[in-house]
Amino acid sequence: MTTLQDTPRASRLHIGLFGRRNSGKSSLMNALVGQSLAVVSEKPGTTTDPVYKSMEISGIGPVVFIDTAGFDDDEQEAGLGAARVHQTERAAAETDIALVLFSPEADEDGDEEELAWVRRFQQAGKPVLAVIAQADAAKDEGHARKEAIAQATGCSTLAVSAEKHHGLEAVRREIARLLPEDYQLRSITGDLVGKDTQDLVLLVMPQDIQAPKGRLILPQVQTLRELLDKHALVMSCTTDCLDAALAAMKEPPKLIITDSQAFRTVFEKKPAESLLTSFSALFAALKGDIDYFLAGAHHLVDLAAKAKAGEKMELNVLIAEACTHKPLDGDIGRIKIPRLLQKNLGDGVRTTVVSGKDFPEDLSPYDLVIHCGSCMFNRSYVLYRANEAKEAGVPMTNYGLAIAALLGILDDISLPEHPFSAR
Repeated sequence: MTTLQDTPRASRLHIGLFGRRNSGKSSLMNALVGQSLAVVSEKPGTTTDPVYKSMEISGIGPVVFIDTAGFDDDEQEAGLGAARVHQTERAAAETDIALVLFSPEADEDGDEEELAWVRRFQQAGKPVLAVIAQADAAKDEGHARKEAIAQATGCSTLAVSAEKHHGLEAVRREIARLLPEDYQLRSITGDLVGKDTQDLVLLVMPQDIQAPKGRLILPQVQTLRELLDKHALVMSCTTDCLDAALAAMKEPPKLIITDSQAFRTVFEKKPAESLLTSFSALFAALKGDIDYFLAGAHHLVDLAAKAKAGEKMELNVLIAEACTHKPLDGDIGRIKIPRLLQKNLGDGVRTTVVSGKDFPEDLSPYDLVIHCGSCMFNRSYVLYRANEAKEAGVPMTNYGLAIAALLGILDDISLPEHPFSAR
């Protein structure tokens, strides 16, 4: 059960365990987290869907381990093997650090599959740790095997025994050493708000159907917490109280952060000297490929200009939500953005909405992808989706930037120049 004190999974370092069936992935994860979470069995293919476990590691902080199905799953019944491997590939997309498990003794194929997965992560720029997870079953406890794997992979290699709890601390230390350089340096507001400068910030937060009664939505909570950590002076209001909030301030706020749906109202009422942005726009810079997302938003501006000039167009737009929820009246992704697209681009716009991990492998049928703020996804997974769009030649942006573009105020919103600084 998740509590208010828990770090959301999307904000944790994702550590994925990858290997063949019965390579010891589940045993290693259980040993690392100190709990019997994943079922361990001598029967191949026991792990089907990825198993996630959140925990804290001293010196690193909040992490989530991902135990995956074997990448050699060849179960033919109803295509189950291929489906399991597909889930493993999805887990790879959201992995920040990969642990690739090797057998205690070399196989006839010379570790071909393991080496292919190591190269896959290395090509994606992700740190890899090669692990001999059942080293107690190897000759000389895996020393010679470790040297051979290290030479073949060019990455750190450890020999461990989950059963005897040998080498587990070395795995934790190596994970800490492999941390991405920008890990724990990412900042939602970046240099828009200084550290210990007591900048005045106004949060405009409509409490509509998107916000469950009695709670704030996650981007609002995370942004507020960061502002408090920076010792900013924070005032919050709903859209209908914006005039009163501004009147109560002795001086204009340095920054106003609003829900994207209230962009137009806030833009028209904000003091000239106050910077304006949205929670969704900030998360585009925090988690996504901001340059690519901005290019996608400017593509929308160009399309709107063509439509205004009388050009008719047929467009297929994919709207991707990270959350899975029951569609509601006034839903931003299913109702408001499609309505805004048709208003600005014409009746030839067709939208398709996907949610959660449902993201098309083939993006060629689409002319544009508009993604949500991705508060439920980690950055690795958002960048994976952005790269898929790039490779398909499909422009991509996110909710906040798309709405600003369609409202004609894209050039008037502010984004951090250095989203990984000033935390």
